[in-house]
Order: sequence, then structure tokens, then C-alpha cells
Amino acid sequence: MKMTFYGQFVAGEDHNSIKPLIRKNEAFGVGAVLDYSVEEDLTQEEAEKKEMDSCVSEAEKESPGADHREKKYKAHRQFGDRRGGVISARTYFYADEAKCDMQMETFINCIKASGNQPHYKPSDKTTLQFSEVLVKWRRFFNFLSAQQGKSQMTVLEQKLELEQLKESLTELGVGAKDDIENWFTGEKLGLSGTIDLLDWNSLINDTTKISNLLMVPNLQTGHLEPLLNIFTEEEERQMKRMLQRVDILAKHAVENGVRLMVDAEQTYFQPAISRLTLEMQRKFNREKPVIFNTYQCYLKEAYDNVTLDVELSRREGWYFGAKLVRGAYMYQERARAKEIGYEDPINPDYEATNRMYHKCLEYVLEEIEHSRKANVMVATHNEDTVKFTLDKMNEMGLSPTENKVYFGQLLGMCDQISFPLGQAGFPVYKYVPYGPVNEVIPYLSRRAQENRGIMKGSQRERSLLWKELRRRLLAGQIIYKPVY
Repeated sequence: MKMTFYGQFVAGEDHNSIKPLIRKNEAFGVGAVLDYSVEEDLTQEEAEKKEMDSCVSEAEKESPGADHREKKYKAHRQFGDRRGGVISARTYFYADEAKCDMQMETFINCIKASGNQPHYKPSDKTTLQFSEVLVKWRRFFNFLSAQQGKSQMTVLEQKLELEQLKESLTELGVGAKDDIENWFTGEKLGLSGTIDLLDWNSLINDTTKISNLLMVPNLQTGHLEPLLNIFTEEEERQMKRMLQRVDILAKHAVENGVRLMVDAEQTYFQPAISRLTLEMQRKFNREKPVIFNTYQCYLKEAYDNVTLDVELSRREGWYFGAKLVRGAYMYQERARAKEIGYEDPINPDYEATNRMYHKCLEYVLEEIEHSRKANVMVATHNEDTVKFTLDKMNEMGLSPTENKVYFGQLLGMCDQISFPLGQAGFPVYKYVPYGPVNEVIPYLSRRAQENRGIMKGSQRERSLLWKELRRRLLAGQIIYKPVY
């Protein structure tokens, strides 16, 4: 294995054994993003049991169907094995708090190793529930926006007239007029006479008691109602401990001068993950971009999410950091939406996803051009997207030496993109998986499946290799020493 498939896609078994490969790549101007790729080799039945145990609250177990949860944000056994249909992302299943602490130590070791950017993946029952709160809260804003005739505007143009909003909330029975008045004045919102979605979202503070957050607006009655009947003290502590772990990792990243990239998950987890990442950015991205959020551009709402977060960073004065990917869960997301009965969150086709990716990327590049306070990782194997980025950088006068735009590819794939970029002076990184041979088999099996899909493009790579070989033979440069 070490001489074949493992050697192609995995750098080594531990921090020491991967150093020669990292040094070799750095000689060509290619950095490293370390990724400890060990996963549990679970059967489907074991994965489903772990998912249901970790994502179903005690209240749901005691009184199934008695809550106000939406189907999308509840765990479903037929989709309990979240590895199904996923070949380009790692999948973790919550076991217990001790296991989470062990994983945190692994991430800390990654941070302490030079030149890497570990990925953190928080996902358990509290993440599911917090995601639902955030989505329903945003949906309530859309409902109120429609009442004021502003539903056709873009998400950032929807500004609700404050006095009319207060009247609507009072009429809906959300609260007494004085209480609603205090609601906004206490948060110092609406000083301009209007409330937009960013103001509205700020009414939810994720540092408050989690059980208080699990109140959601019922659009039929207008009343706030509990998402769950009971939220146990242990579940409360789980959420707090997750926040503490994220805070610890961010502090280590700052201390070691390392960027921390938070991976994206399925849409029923993602709102909470994005919100927690945003809270870290507010705290740690004051002087430079340390924390990066991941945006999956195969989602219909990707552009809205990017523009909202960029606007928030402008208002609050912190550095925006984004990693743009196309997405890893398309087949699973579509099957789940169809089976459970909610709108497919994925763009209709690959071309639409490409347009969304370029639209989001161009928006962030424009923000870099205007403020120089945003950073973006263009994580792609798509040559057209790389060319699009380079053309836009040239148009906007964005120099690679500014280190505002990075490129990223997986180790063992698309070297014809990574190494020319590195030699040309662009910040480019290989995602460098490592771990013991027997424990990275799940990762390698996905790389095998993924490579079956891209083998159609291997002819181009072979032609480039032959072209380079002929060039070296004719130039007398059989052994090439990179200059960087």
C-alpha cells in the first residue's frame, strides 16, 4: 500500500514521516494543509446507531413527535450513515465528550506543526437544534419582509421599517409593545429607523443559555414556542463544551500564526456551524484573517450567505476569511430532501454550480480589491476556475505577493495546477492527509472512487507529462532543480 495508492494520496503515518514530502513541495512553492485522515471503519448499522444516539435529544426519545421540530432538522435512521454517497469529505460520528477532547488534541498537534491549517467539524444534537433555530429565525424575517412588500428585494436590500415591524410583532402576539420596544433598544438596533437581516440575526446571541435559544417563531400564530419541551443540563453542557473547544483551537491558531479553516457539513448542520465560525471570526479576525468559513457553492443560498457575512465583516471591522468549494454531499442531500419531503437545496446542474462558484468568488475578490481586508482560498481542481481567478486578479491588480488569494488541491491530484502556480509565486497549498495505513483505509477508498470519475481527464495530464519530458530532453534538463 505504501508504494502504491497510500503513497500517492497520503503523506505518511505521523508528523515526522511527512516532513520530507512537505519540504519537497515547499521547494516548488507549494505549501501544506495537514489533515489527519483517520476515521472509524464502521458498518452501516454501527454508523446509524451512533448518529441516532448522538443527534436525538432526550426530550425526543421520551416523547417522539411531541415537539415542534421540522423533518429536515431531525435525525432520520435511513440517512443515519452520513457517509452514503459522499466520496470527497471525511465523516465523523459523535461518540462522547472524551472522544471529542481527543480529537481536539489531534487538531492542536496539527496547528503546532508548521504550515498547516486544520479543519474542525462540530456536529451533534445541539448543532442540529441550533441550526433549526437560526433557519426559522431567518424565515420569520422573510415573513415580516413580505408583509412590508419587500420580499422581491435581494437579501441585503430588505430593510424593515422599525415602527411598522414593532406593530406587526405586537399584532402577531409575539410580545407586549413595551417588551418589543426594549427588545430593539436594548440591543441598540434600529437607530437608522430600519432593521435588516444582520440586525435581526444579532438578536440571537449564541453565548446565552442554549435552552433560551430554542424558542422559534410559529408563522401561523406569530407566537414564540419551544423547539423542544426539555433541554437537559447535559445537553446544555455539551453545547458549551463545543464552544470551548472551538475557542481553544482558535487561540492556538493565533499563537502559532496558523489559519484555521472550518469545514462545511450537510445543510441541516451547516447554519449552526457557520454561526459558530462567524462568532470566532468576530473575536479572532480583528488584526488578520485567522478563522476561515467554508462555503459550498452547489447550494442555492451560497451567494446570499457570502454577501451577508462579507457585509457583517464590513460593519464590525474584522477580516473576512472564506474557503470556496463546490460541495461534497450532493447525492446525499438530494436523496434526503426527496425522501423526507423538503426543497432540494442543491443547484439544478453542474453549470449552475459553476456560475454560483464564480459569482461568489468574484464578489470576494471585489471585496479584497476595495478593502484588502478579505482573504479567500480557491479550493478547486477545475482549471477553468483557476484561470477565471487569475484573470480577475490581473484585472483588479491583485498581486500574488499580497497573500490575499490562495489556491488549494488534494495531495496526489491535479499537480499540473498546483506546481505551476507555486513556481509562478502564487500562494498554493496541497491538502496533505496523514495517518497509519490501516486507519486511513476509509479515506483511501473514497479517493479511489473519486479518481474513477476524473480518469476521463487523465489523458490531458499524460500529454502534459510527455510534453515536459520532451522539453527537458531537448533542453538538457533531465534533473530539474526548482527555483523559488
